[in-house]
Amino acid sequence: MPTIKYKPMTPGRRNMSVPTFEEITKKSPEKSLVHILKKNAGRNNTGKITVRHRGGGNKRKYRIIDFKRLSADPATVTAIEYDPNRTAYIALLEDNKTKKKSYIIAPQGLKVGDVIESSETADIKPGNTLPIKNIPLGSVINNIELTPGKGAQMVRSAGASAQLMARDSKNAQIRLPSGEVRIVKVDCKATIGQVGNIEHETVRVGKAGKTRHKGIRPTVRGSVMNPVDHPHGGGEGKSPIGRPGPVTPWGKPALGLKTRNKKARTDKLIIKRRYDK
Repeated sequence: MPTIKYKPMTPGRRNMSVPTFEEITKKSPEKSLVHILKKNAGRNNTGKITVRHRGGGNKRKYRIIDFKRLSADPATVTAIEYDPNRTAYIALLEDNKTKKKSYIIAPQGLKVGDVIESSETADIKPGNTLPIKNIPLGSVINNIELTPGKGAQMVRSAGASAQLMARDSKNAQIRLPSGEVRIVKVDCKATIGQVGNIEHETVRVGKAGKTRHKGIRPTVRGSVMNPVDHPHGGGEGKSPIGRPGPVTPWGKPALGLKTRNKKARTDKLIIKRRYDK
């Protein structure tokens, strides 16, 4: 998916680039597979802001994605669509027997008219979903389950892919996009191939308005606030923060502090950390 760059007719256009959307074949979503996405502007059920810098943005409807891939019948790809709720594109499938429609995350190379399936005997080609025990070592995979039958939870964003490194009778070792090597049960399902929309990371926003359209409000630096508003605030002129390291508005360390629970039960499943060299 190449991107379009504009001539600098305005300051916002100077560095802006947008996708060509040449892979998209259908503009409006399948009505039976969407529901209304209610906005809460970062507030919880009591009205308190629990996530800052949220609010506004364009209206969106949520596309119901089939992350479990339970149907073993072959299905035909009828359309590739844009999904405003995620970075990857989605593919509309129609079951060849029941004619039931569903959405999946579209892998790289999937085209309209392709027939894909989810079974233990499926071919090793992009879009097919198999248990990890039936996938050859070294294969590039995405949409990986952590718990058998729960549905894909890992490697779902645009351009992401993992690699199956090793396997025994019960567990498999998978290298994730971050570099982390993790143990996953061989009964978990995974989809062959790399997630599509690879050039998503090359898109440049260009202007503040596009961020507001996403529902993200401006973020103000703590160092330009008053001391009453932020620990970094105050001082004459452009002052240092006056602390050993940056902190959040509530005084918690903001950089370098490890927040993972030291007693996390999944520690034993991580073979190599993403930070290890």
